[in-house]
Amino acid sequence: MELPFYLSFKEFENNYYNNLESWFEHYHNTSETDFLKSLSELYKPYLYYNFANEKIQADASIQIKDCFFPYYEKIGISFCTSCEDGKPNKRLQNRMNHIFEWKTITMMEYAQYILDKINKYFQKTKTSPKDNESILDYINHYEIINSKEKTGYCINYSQHQTTIPFLKAYLPYYGQTVDISVYRNFIFSVGQIADFIDQKLKSVQAFEHCICTQLKSEAKFKLQMNHQFLTMCN
Repeated sequence: MELPFYLSFKEFENNYYNNLESWFEHYHNTSETDFLKSLSELYKPYLYYNFANEKIQADASIQIKDCFFPYYEKIGISFCTSCEDGKPNKRLQNRMNHIFEWKTITMMEYAQYILDKINKYFQKTKTSPKDNESILDYINHYEIINSKEKTGYCINYSQHQTTIPFLKAYLPYYGQTVDISVYRNFIFSVGQIADFIDQKLKSVQAFEHCICTQLKSEAKFKLQMNHQFLTMCN
């Protein structure tokens, strides 16, 4: 069962029990805890634990390769001949090696980039979505997502799969531009959604599955690893 992804806390809260009922209808011998664990995994990528405020906060961003052609030297930039899941790309290998640097962009920027790629595809092929289709029918189109330009982001198709729930909820059915007000509402709402999920998990004594607990543990581990790295360097 594909769980709906909500950008608004009000919508999430209003539809919680309907989605829970659908979950039970789809999965037999299951529990609300299983449902909550799946919700936790769905929203956790858009949050982080803030030690200063001792709470989880929104972090709707993605790390992506910003690629350039042709070859030139630049400090801090690596060489690559493929951007597709580490698999050799013969078409790219026949060209001059391209270079890239890692960038962190917001999910709104990522969504706009995907929307631009889809619209460019329609312009290039001189087509448009069929009568029974919309932009959403093309957000995972392999040819579109993996198309390369002389400059721009190189999308990892496997990583892109993790963004599909958000893109389905956020991208417009038709049009050229994403809605910044909807995105702002999501940034405001995702923390509330996480708190709701955590309260439900606590009520069934599933503390170890709480989003806050998991993110805090992951953040502590990263800090410890960074500390060990700095100690080794010194």
